[in-house]
Amino acid sequence: MTPTARVSLNLTRHRGGLTEAERVRKLGQRGAVLWLTGLSGSGKSTVAYALERMLVGRGKHAAVLDGDNLRFGLNKDAALLKESSGYGEAAARRFGLGFSPEDRAENIRRIGEVANLLARNNVIAVTAFVSPYRTDRDAARSLASPGRFFEIFVAAPLEVCERRDPKGLYRKARDGKIKDFTGLSAPYERPLHPELTLHTERESPEESAQSVIAFLRAKGIV
Repeated sequence: MTPTARVSLNLTRHRGGLTEAERVRKLGQRGAVLWLTGLSGSGKSTVAYALERMLVGRGKHAAVLDGDNLRFGLNKDAALLKESSGYGEAAARRFGLGFSPEDRAENIRRIGEVANLLARNNVIAVTAFVSPYRTDRDAARSLASPGRFFEIFVAAPLEVCERRDPKGLYRKARDGKIKDFTGLSAPYERPLHPELTLHTERESPEESAQSVIAFLRAKGIV
């Protein structure tokens, strides 16, 4: 398998025959992108999966796009990509994603595209990514239809996240084993105007998920 660098200009965007109104009438919901952002350990994934369970339990179509899970597939690093796909060394380095600022931006771009694709098909896409840079989050927002992208700040303080440290990442970063770690040696740019803020240091994942569902009801999504 040898990827090509050529870009075809013979592309046409195809549109289906279903209108949004028809989808809403048949499915009973609108699509949306719920972009959960916050420090590692803030509770993004835990809240995302609690929210997915609640939405599906109410008969709604929802899917979680989790940062760690997608690093095993769509956004593999070069070593995993070479091992699993048959790519050569150069192609694996080109298409694999690490954690440089440029790779982080491409990681978010890809997920923004996937989330937008789900939302256009009336799925509630719940993303759980650190996504530390505002420009990357704004770029993801720009892909979505107006009124369908909601930035949700999972606002646990650094000391709480570091105390939890569910993956042991803060400890490794403090020991110098991880460089450019968000919140310590690399910046995290807090959302300036999130549509919703969750305070997971003082509420359970289920309480946070309920807050999101109440927000979605108010916005007419569910």
